[in-house]
Formats: sequence, structure tokens, C-alpha cells
Amino acid sequence: MTAVHTLTDQDTALLHSLRRHRASRRQQPAVTVGVPLGPPPTLGARIADRVANVVGSWRFILVQSGLLLAWIVGNAMAGSPAWDPYPFILLNLMLSFQAAYTAPVIMMSQNRLSEIDRRHAEEDYRVNVKAELEIELLHQKIDLLREQEILALTRAVEALTARLDGSRPA
Repeated sequence: MTAVHTLTDQDTALLHSLRRHRASRRQQPAVTVGVPLGPPPTLGARIADRVANVVGSWRFILVQSGLLLAWIVGNAMAGSPAWDPYPFILLNLMLSFQAAYTAPVIMMSQNRLSEIDRRHAEEDYRVNVKAELEIELLHQKIDLLREQEILALTRAVEALTARLDGSRPA
């Protein structure tokens, strides 16, 4: 006939927990979209983000490529009095130094961003679970209303049947 949807005690406890969490978030100041939940980033985190933004841009790649080209051409054209002759050992040293410092800084930025993504995913999961539980509660309410309606219709049919049976001569 009708499927009965019931919430387990664990589902009900989770739903109440999520509702309390929602109520506590309403009391907090509004959060701007795009701003990560949690504590503000530290000075080191902000620096790491800025470095990652600069180093990960086309502007940086183009400027660095131009500087490298100028370095190589300048040293090749200077001949013997060049400040960094052909195997460009100084240039190699500078690029190694740059890579040695930028790689960990970029990793710090990526780790922080992945932590923010993880928190957002957890929040999305909680919202999805709450939505599922709310839908389950709606199913329960609709099933209850349907059962009450069927019961009322059954009683009405029984009452009409009794009237018809009472009005018929035996």
C-alpha cells in the first residue's frame, strides 16, 4: 500500500544537531561569499598566497623569460669580459635559489587552500545530510496525512454503507 519512511534515532540526533548548528550560525555575523570559514589567515599564509599568485601568473612567466633572455644575450654579446660567461653558472645558481624558496611557499599556499576546500566539503556534506533528513521527515508527514485521509475516506464509506443498509428494506 504505502511505504512508511522512518528516521532512526541516529538520523534524528544528527538532524537536531544540524538544526542547532544552523541556529548558532544565524546568531553570528553574516559571512561574505568566498571568504573561508575559520580563523583569518596568518601573515605567513597571506605572504604565501601572494607569492603563489604572482609566481603562478602569465605576467611573471613573461617577465622572467624576458629577464633570462636578456641575461643570456647580454652575456653572450659581452664576450670575454661577461659577468657570467657561457655555462651561465651564476644564472643557474639564481634560478636554483628562486626555485628553492618559491616551491615550499607555493606548497604552503596549496596546503592552506586544500584545508579550506576540505572544510567547505564537510560543510556541503552536512548540508546534504540535513536536506536528506528533512526530505525524509517530509515523507513521514505526507505518509501520515495520506493514512489519515485514507482512514477518513474509509470511515465515510462505512458510514454511507451503513446508511444504505439502514434504508433498504430487509
